[in-house]
Order: sequence, then C-alpha cells, then structure tokens
Amino acid sequence: METYIVHPDKLQEKALRAFLKALGVPFEKKKADKSFPAHVLTSIEKGQLDIKSGRSITLDEFKKKIS
Repeated sequence: METYIVHPDKLQEKALRAFLKALGVPFEKKKADKSFPAHVLTSIEKGQLDIKSGRSITLDEFKKKIS
C-alpha cells in the first residue's frame, strides 16, 4: 500500500473525496500540523526569559556589535 500526500484547495478536495469514495479507496483527512519542533519551542521560551531578565539589546546596539 502506498501513501499519497496532497494539498488540494476546497474545490479540488470535494472532487478528490468524491473520486476516492466512487473507487472505494479508503482515506483519512488530517489537519496540517502547524506546531513547532520541541527545540524551537525551548529556544522561544529561553528567549522570552532572557527578555524578562533584562538580557536583551536594541536593534541599534546589535547593528553596532556586528559592524
């Protein structure tokens, strides 16, 4: 058995569902996973804690550091 991942618009989805039902092909619909990986969430939390603790710089300060 093969798995196909498709990204239809609403009209295409309606036609695709009808087509699969007509052929008797079993299918399932899943919502797109829009969450971030754990390491990204950890980094975001760390950054937010840094800001609350005063460990941040302005954009102008950053530009001076990298120039």
